[in-house]
Amino acid sequence: MPVAVPLSFRPLRLALALLAAGTAAAAQAASWDVKPGESVQATINRAAPGDTVRVARGHYPENLRIDKPLKLVGIDRPTIDGRGKGDTIRVTATDVTIEGLIVADSGADLGEQNAGIYLQPGAHRARVAQCDFSYTLFGLWIEKVEDVVIEHNLITGKRDLDSSQRGNGIQLYNTTGAKIIGNDISFVRDAIYVDVSHKALFRGNRMHHSRYGTHYMNSYHNVWEDNDTFYNRGGLALMEVRDQIVRNNRAWGNSDHGIMLRTIQDAVVENNIVAGNARGFFIYDAEYNTLRNNLVVDNQVGVHLWAGSKHNVVEQNDFISNREQVKYVASKDETWGAKEGNHWSNYVGWDRNGDGIGDVPYEANDMVDRLSWKHPMVKLLLASPAIQTLRLISQQFPLLRAPSIVDPKPRMRPEHSDWRNWLGKHYR
Repeated sequence: MPVAVPLSFRPLRLALALLAAGTAAAAQAASWDVKPGESVQATINRAAPGDTVRVARGHYPENLRIDKPLKLVGIDRPTIDGRGKGDTIRVTATDVTIEGLIVADSGADLGEQNAGIYLQPGAHRARVAQCDFSYTLFGLWIEKVEDVVIEHNLITGKRDLDSSQRGNGIQLYNTTGAKIIGNDISFVRDAIYVDVSHKALFRGNRMHHSRYGTHYMNSYHNVWEDNDTFYNRGGLALMEVRDQIVRNNRAWGNSDHGIMLRTIQDAVVENNIVAGNARGFFIYDAEYNTLRNNLVVDNQVGVHLWAGSKHNVVEQNDFISNREQVKYVASKDETWGAKEGNHWSNYVGWDRNGDGIGDVPYEANDMVDRLSWKHPMVKLLLASPAIQTLRLISQQFPLLRAPSIVDPKPRMRPEHSDWRNWLGKHYR
């Protein structure tokens, strides 16, 4: 007769059975080695789900398709060469890891979205790490997947093509939970393009010599931190997005803007360095955002602000040595620094009680500022009684002043003591 198992022991027996099944599955996972002259795709076809395919150093001219969960690992950086057609590697399965490869020479058809690695819809939890992408149209195209990890890759596009004919370094479309960490991307159209993609982390990436370092569209709840965008046309472009955290980044030497905030709400933009750009911040149709403790230094225009950008909290920022601190387009004044104030390097007020806060408000774009922009030699007289009298007259007679950013508590000293290190970081 079968022996009855007490109910109190059944969960324990079930746990032991599951552990034994997992151990057996791990024991069955195999490792396959591919040597030069052999086919990587043929080995992938023979491998079982969960196996590892190890590719020895060499040149493998083939386009790969991975349709099962496995690991594809390069030993001493072998090259997978797409031979100028299609995707070099296409992933259709979940739980695929690709690491240590040189992924080269995809096709160049923008309509077909040719990529070094294409993660097609459903390829959830893919991981691509420590790969070099050489002469690919799109480096990685990632579409309708969840929880991908793309880390420590080097991506260089088809640099001989015009910018508009290149693909993006990393393209995210309709994804959730991506982690894009520590990648170096250059000579593409946009280094990272993010569209309808949410709850992602972008950390420690370097994006340079492209159109935009990053181009965000219609994406929410993302974190962008500790990234460098330099020598692009535009650094970071956040457009039609909400609930972003943008912190501890460096946007410098871009020929247009450092950070663009366009049609954006509920974002926190803090502790960033924006230096040596044509426009440090370009803020357009932006409301209910917080800009805090940013260093905006040595740009042609520190902030270009227009199109109803209001109700933003702007506190404890340093605006230093920008040729024009604020280019403001609006019909009435906007207050910044109501609680803690910002530092303005061209402030010529005084601090009689020594509390670190100027005794008179700072106004961008007042009569003296406009006169000094038109006639730079006037700056030699900024501390003179005549210029102070002119500034006082412009405040007393509103017809002589234009709408302005007004900071009622200008800080006498900058928060960033190292601001001089960021002088001269211009586009080249």
